[in-house]
Amino acid sequence: MRTAGAAGAVVHPPLGKLYDIGDGRTLMLHRSGAGGPPAVFLAGAGAMSLDYLNAHDRVAGLTTSVLYDRAGNGWSHEADLPRTAAQVTDELRELLAAADVPGPYLLIGHSLGGAYARHYARRFPDEVAALLLLDPFHEDMAVRAPAPLREKLDEMLRAMAAQEEIEPTAAQLDAARAQLATRFAAWPEPVREPLAARHLATWRAAGRENLNLYDAVAAELRAAPPTPDIPLIVLTALGPDAMQEQTWGAGLFREINEAKRLLHAELAAESPRGEQRVLDDAGHGWLHEERPDAVLAAVEDLLAPSRGSVA
Repeated sequence: MRTAGAAGAVVHPPLGKLYDIGDGRTLMLHRSGAGGPPAVFLAGAGAMSLDYLNAHDRVAGLTTSVLYDRAGNGWSHEADLPRTAAQVTDELRELLAAADVPGPYLLIGHSLGGAYARHYARRFPDEVAALLLLDPFHEDMAVRAPAPLREKLDEMLRAMAAQEEIEPTAAQLDAARAQLATRFAAWPEPVREPLAARHLATWRAAGRENLNLYDAVAAELRAAPPTPDIPLIVLTALGPDAMQEQTWGAGLFREINEAKRLLHAELAAESPRGEQRVLDDAGHGWLHEERPDAVLAAVEDLLAPSRGSVA
């Protein structure tokens, strides 16, 4: 995972800028809009800041909106992966201070980013105005999952470790490039090619970030203080997801969805002002693109209490 090119030059993002947070560490941050509380997107594993650009632009019509890349991902500095939730949340806090983005924040966390958003709110409750969790990871997802899922997870983690020694073929890169071109066709033209190229350059990040997810990170989440009494919405994606179904198989995918529905209901209940909203027509990976209306409506509802309105 590197932000430097082959000749050692820094690779700059097509939007946003790199902020120095000390000790030679630079993190990418892009902001738009005005007002508060600022909405901060925390990407899922395998995703990066500009994957959420269209959602970010919509949210920027309501308040200040912030995208950023974690260390070891996107355009941010090189880092050894995996990392702890404490490292990730400490670093985000440093970045928001360095970029002069004042809190309290509406944290919008997707998948793994949802776990980090919860951890930030639990560690720094005075700095978080509200939480929007987009199909988030739950620390008990593996231990309470069907036995076949636990077995398959073990296989996947072993496969991720083995991928470190494998280089993709030219044909595989061409196929991935074509898929990314289709995926980002609706993104602004100056962003499409750099974003696809960054995905191809950093494709190992997803596997590396997940290596400690079900043990070390899950243990951190279980040991953290309670979720504060803040507005909280969990969007649970139960719709078709080609990648998830290919990974788990159709039958196991249905079992995972039912377990996820229950776990997300528990997450929503962590706050007296929590709510779960189930999306039967959106998948895990791109729910922010498949149901942008649901994401924007949740943001509007979470912003309302801080602005003295009735949600």
